Amino acid sequence: MKLNLRVWRQKNADADGAMSTYEVDGISPDMSFLEMLDTLNEELILKGEDPVAFDHDCREGICGACSLVINGDAHGPERTTTCQLHMRSFEDGDTIDVEPWRASAFPVVKDLVVDRSAFDRIIQAGGYITAPTGSAPEAHATPVPKPDADLAFEHAECIGCGACVAACPNGAAMLFTSAKVNHLNVLPQGAPERETRVLDMVAQMDEEGFGGCTLAGECATACPKGIPLTSITGMNREWLRATRRAGKR
Repeated sequence: MKLNLRVWRQKNADADGAMSTYEVDGISPDMSFLEMLDTLNEELILKGEDPVAFDHDCREGICGACSLVINGDAHGPERTTTCQLHMRSFEDGDTIDVEPWRASAFPVVKDLVVDRSAFDRIIQAGGYITAPTGSAPEAHATPVPKPDADLAFEHAECIGCGACVAACPNGAAMLFTSAKVNHLNVLPQGAPERETRVLDMVAQMDEEGFGGCTLAGECATACPKGIPLTSITGMNREWLRATRRAGKR
């Protein structure tokens, strides 16, 4: 395959960025998108040019570090992570635009790399449980109903890639935050911090500068792990409940 790439290049966070055009040839349909970028970088290095900076880690679709906007879509045309997107999703001769996440809360570090530490700070605000020290508790000491366990696992699948933010017209982080809140709030182990968790994590989300949610639904459509839009409504109920109880104290 022969492809025309339009890639966002930005030297650092303070520099102006622009799209640069490259032509790559000999691309196998079985290559992943990141392998294709590796091929481009090998050619740039041989020419003495600066390779394109992009984030990645596991390349197995479970860490979310590979986040890119491809032809205007978070992670590209398939509902998967960028590292699991294969070049057979494109046609010979295609022009492909490759950009970083676009959100004020995700400042560009260089080229396609953005700083997503805002997500870390949201988790630090309340994404934990009270765990007593000592010997491990009996496995069946705290029974969890099957529906609650299934719901918790569904939300625990969030890998924090940020596709929800990139796809949202408002740059909101509600789907990510709701996944982290609901994952713990539906379990008995998360009950001690249930109210403070949702209040603190939502407050931190707002402080980070993410946009407001208008339930456009683009976040759930782009999520590679299928976190449902109902996750947001679940968190809203938790937040209203915690706010009312806090007001009565």
